[in-house]
Amino acid sequence: MYFRDLIVLNLANNNFYGKIPSSMGSLTSIHVLHLSHNRFVGKMPMSLQNCSELKTIYLGTNSLSGMVPTWIGDNLPNLVILSLRSNQLYGRLPLNLCHLSHIQILDLSLNKIEGTIPECIYNLTAMSLSTNQSVLSAYTKRTTYKDHASVVWKGREFVFKNFLGLVKMIDLSSNKLHGEILEGISSLTELIALNLSRNNLTGLIPGKIGLLRNLQSLDLSRNQLCGEIPMSISNISFLSQLDLAINNLSGKIPTGTQIQSLDASMFLGNPKLCGSPLPKECLEDLHPVYMSTRGHKNKNVQADDDGFITKGFYVAATLGFIGGFWGVCFISVLNIQYIMKRLTSNARMTLALHMA
Repeated sequence: MYFRDLIVLNLANNNFYGKIPSSMGSLTSIHVLHLSHNRFVGKMPMSLQNCSELKTIYLGTNSLSGMVPTWIGDNLPNLVILSLRSNQLYGRLPLNLCHLSHIQILDLSLNKIEGTIPECIYNLTAMSLSTNQSVLSAYTKRTTYKDHASVVWKGREFVFKNFLGLVKMIDLSSNKLHGEILEGISSLTELIALNLSRNNLTGLIPGKIGLLRNLQSLDLSRNQLCGEIPMSISNISFLSQLDLAINNLSGKIPTGTQIQSLDASMFLGNPKLCGSPLPKECLEDLHPVYMSTRGHKNKNVQADDDGFITKGFYVAATLGFIGGFWGVCFISVLNIQYIMKRLTSNARMTLALHMA
């Protein structure tokens, strides 16, 4: 290719097939590469690492294979959007992705990626900083290309235009990831959407997830998460899409205006979960007055029992003392009468003998 000054290449939604030409690596000035919704196969050409000015890569919905290239994080430092969704990529997430300090949209969903989510991925700087202007605007002013991004949620594609600076998302759904969701995710305070559904993630939902104050979409469904839903999740004011279905969650669903207005299906598949919007009520909500009255009654019964035992003890002791005292007196009187009778009888016998 001889278009060295080309800034935008958009060949999306065609029927191109075969491998992506390695000659694309000669487009050293390119900022946007959009090849999604085609039939490209094979690995991403290594020559693309020469395109260090790249800010947007859309290669989703093809049949690309191999591992996520490590050179993406090492040689494309200006990357803002990386979408490789719906391909045949496998292997682990490379730690090099953590070097993408400008990344705002990371979409690797619908692949065969395995292993754990790297802890360093939660240090992606751009997802924790507030910006009001798209980082792509510098070059779009020189072209007729319209700044936009597409986000897929529940099978529907949403297109955001002209305000990419406000769209920050991570989508790693429908892979083979395992391990826990680390607390460090709470540092990505500017995230708009987080989708980790349809993996094999375990452990608890991070307790500080409520720090993601700008989150609008959160999908953790179809994993093996356990424990209670953190109370802090009710502090996310803009949360309009929440899906926690088919996990091992338990306890009461936190109370929050936006949570109780969600569809109950977003919580189904968690047998030990209760509370609105689920039809299953929690025990403490089902009979709060009864349980309180029952507890108070039990205390009274215990107090009454203790009083009864105390009074009975003193009554029995008193009666026992009186009975014992008079018993001893009665026996003593009988003994005195017996002795007097014996003495009288002996005196009579002695007197009779003297008279004889």
